[in-house]
Amino acid sequence: MSISRMVFGGLLIAASSATVVNAMPSETYQAEASDVAKELVKQLGSVMKQKMKAEGAVGAIDACSVDALRIANELSRETGWQVKRVATKVRNPLMGMPDAWEQSVLSDFEQRHARGESFKAMSYSKVIKESDGSYFRYMKAIPVKGQCLACHGSTDDISGTVRDMLASRYPHDRATGYKAGDLRGAISVKMPLPLQ
Repeated sequence: MSISRMVFGGLLIAASSATVVNAMPSETYQAEASDVAKELVKQLGSVMKQKMKAEGAVGAIDACSVDALRIANELSRETGWQVKRVATKVRNPLMGMPDAWEQSVLSDFEQRHARGESFKAMSYSKVIKESDGSYFRYMKAIPVKGQCLACHGSTDDISGTVRDMLASRYPHDRATGYKAGDLRGAISVKMPLPLQ
C-alpha cells in the first residue's frame, strides 16, 4: 500500500471519528466521565485496602501517592480522558493542585454541602472554553472517610511513625486537619472536544 493511501486512510478514519465524537451528546460525556471516575475510586480503593491490611497507614501513603497517580495515568491512556485527583489542601504541591475551574467547583461543592447535599453523590460537569480549545469537564467529590484520618486527620489521629514519614516526604504538607465527612477534593476528568 502506498504512503499516500495510508495517509488518506488515516485522515478518513480521523475525520469519521471526529464526526462521531462531535455528535456525542453531553449526557454521553457525563456518563463516560462518571464511569472513569468510578473506576479510579474502585481501583484505588482496592489497592488502598490491600496496603492498609499489609502495612497499615504507612502503606496508605504510597497508595494515595504512587498508586493513585499510576492508576489515573493508566485510565487516561485507556480511555482518552485526562484523569487526576485534586485536593482542597495538597500534600505535594507538584501534584493535586486544582486549576482555577477546579477550585471554583470545589468551592461550589462546599456550598452545596452547606445546603445539605451529601458529598457522596456530588458531581458537576460543563463544557468549558479554554485558550487551546473546548473541553468537557467533570468533577466527582471525594469525601474524607474515617480511615483517611490516619494520614489526613488531626495531630491526635496521625501516629508518630506516619507523621515522621509525611514530614520527610512532604515538607510542605497541608493535607491534614480533616474530619470524617469533610471534602478532601475531587476526581477531575477532562476531554478535549473537536473543533466546531
